[in-house]
Amino acid sequence: MPPEQRRRAPPMLVALAALVGLAVLLPLIYLVVRAGQSGPAFWDILLRPRTLQVLWNSVVLTALVTASSTAIGLLLAWLTIRTDLPGRPFWAVATSLPLVLPSYVGAFALIGALGPRGMLQAALAPFGVERLPSLYGLPGAWLALTLFSYPYVLLTVRAGWRGLDPALEEVARSLGRTPGQIFREITWPHLKPSVLAGALLVALYTLSDFGAVSMLQYNSFTRAIFVLYRTSFDRSAPAVLALMLVALTLLILWVESRARGSARLYRAGVGAMRRAPRVRLGWRTAPALLACGMVTALGLVLPVAVVVYWWWQGWRAGESLWPGASMMWHSMQASLWAAGVTVAAALPVAWLAVRYPGRRARWIERAAYAGHALPSIMIALALVFWAARYAPLLYQSFALLIFAYACRFLPEGLGAVRASVQQLSPRYEEAARNLGRSRASVFGSITLPLLRPGLLTGFALVFMTTMKELPLTLLLSPTGFDTLATRVWSATEDALFAQAAAPALVLVALSGIMVGVILKQEEEDVYE
Repeated sequence: MPPEQRRRAPPMLVALAALVGLAVLLPLIYLVVRAGQSGPAFWDILLRPRTLQVLWNSVVLTALVTASSTAIGLLLAWLTIRTDLPGRPFWAVATSLPLVLPSYVGAFALIGALGPRGMLQAALAPFGVERLPSLYGLPGAWLALTLFSYPYVLLTVRAGWRGLDPALEEVARSLGRTPGQIFREITWPHLKPSVLAGALLVALYTLSDFGAVSMLQYNSFTRAIFVLYRTSFDRSAPAVLALMLVALTLLILWVESRARGSARLYRAGVGAMRRAPRVRLGWRTAPALLACGMVTALGLVLPVAVVVYWWWQGWRAGESLWPGASMMWHSMQASLWAAGVTVAAALPVAWLAVRYPGRRARWIERAAYAGHALPSIMIALALVFWAARYAPLLYQSFALLIFAYACRFLPEGLGAVRASVQQLSPRYEEAARNLGRSRASVFGSITLPLLRPGLLTGFALVFMTTMKELPLTLLLSPTGFDTLATRVWSATEDALFAQAAAPALVLVALSGIMVGVILKQEEEDVYE
C-alpha cells in the first residue's frame, strides 16, 4: 500500500464524510421503522411469488441497461476524446444531451413514434404494415432507459480519459506493444474507475426510475411500490419492497468495489501532462459517424421532434404555450443549488475513500449511495416524516427540497469526483506542503484546480437530473414553487401534450446549454 494511504485520516475529514453519510441514511432509517411495523408479515411479503418476480424483473432490466449503456458510453467517449471524428465538438454535446430528457417524456415519445400505432407505423401503412411489434414491457423499458442513461457513462469516462497521461501509452508503444495490448494493459486500468462509476450510476438510475417503467408497463420495484402506495393504506408492504431495493443496491456496490480494486492510478513522474494525439479513424470514419448519428437520432432528435410536433399543434390551435419566467427561474435556482451542495458533500466522501481507504471509509461511501437506490417517493415521504416531527420549520421549505435532491443525487457527484481524486497524485500537495504552504492554501490553489474536470462533470450531472426530477419536487417543493418538470408531468398526465411541449423544450434547452458550457470549459482548461 502506498505510504500516503497508511496515514491517519484527519478528524475533520472523517467528521464531514460521516455527517454526509448519516444525512443520506435518514430515509433508510424511516424505511426500517416502517418495515418493522409489518411484524410477522414481513417474511410473507418478502417471499411472495409476485415479490420475487418483481425482483427478477428489476435485476434483468438493470443488467441489460447497464451493459448496453456502458458499451455505448465507452465507444462515444473514445470517439469524442481521442479520435479525429469530424464534428467532434458537436457530437460531444449532442451525445450528452439525452440525459436532460425526463424518462417519462422520452418513453412517451418512443411510444408515439415507434409503438404499435405510432408515427412510424402510420408512415409504413401504405406498404401493408398494419402493426409494429409492441414496445411495452422489457424491450421498451430497456431501449428507453439505455437511450436516456448512457450519458452517465459517457460523461464520467470523458473526465477519466482526459486525466490519462498519454505519455504512458507512448512509452508502451515505443516498447513494441500493439494497440490492443496498450488498451488492455495501460488504458483500461486507468479508465476502469470512471467506467465503473458511470456504470454504477446507470444501474442505480435504472433501479430507481419510475417514469419510463410506468409508461412502458414494466413491473419493476419502483412501479410496484407506487402501485402499493396508491392502492393500500398499509405503508409497511411498500417499505419492505424498498428495503429489498436497498439490499440489491448494496450488492451492486459490493460488486463495483471489488471490480474497482485499489490500484494507484495517478501519475508519479514529473513534468506537464500533454494533450493526447488524435487517433486517425480512416475507413472507420463512416461507421463512427453512423453510430453517433443513430444514437443521437434515437436518444435526442426523435424525442425532441415529437415534442416539437406537440408544440406546433398547440400553436396552430392558438394556445398560450409560454411556460413562464418564474417556472424557468425556479428550475434553474433549484438545480444550481442542488448541484453545488451535492458536489460539495461528495468531495469529503470521495477524498476519504481514495486517500484513506479502510472499512470505515467503505461504509461511509456505501451509505452515500443509499439515497440513489430508493424511489424518490420514499425519500420524500421519509423527509416529510422527519421534518413534521422534529423540524417543523423545514417542512415545505426550499432548504428541505435541496437536501432531498442532495440525498437523491449524491452518487452522481460522488462517482465523477471520486474518479478525479483517484487520478490525482498526492505528490503535488506534498511538495507544496514541504515549501511551507498551509493545508487550506494547498487545497485551494493546487487540489481544486486539478480536480476541476471531475467537479464540473459531477456538477453537470446533478444539475441535469435535478432539472427533470419529479416526485421530490411534487411532494417537497414550497407552495407555488412550480418547475418545468412539474408542468410537463401535469400536462402529460391530463393528455395535454401541446401544453407540455413548451416547458419540455425549455428544459432541454437550458440543460443543453449547461452541457455545452461544461464540455467547452473542460476542453479549454484541462490541459492548460
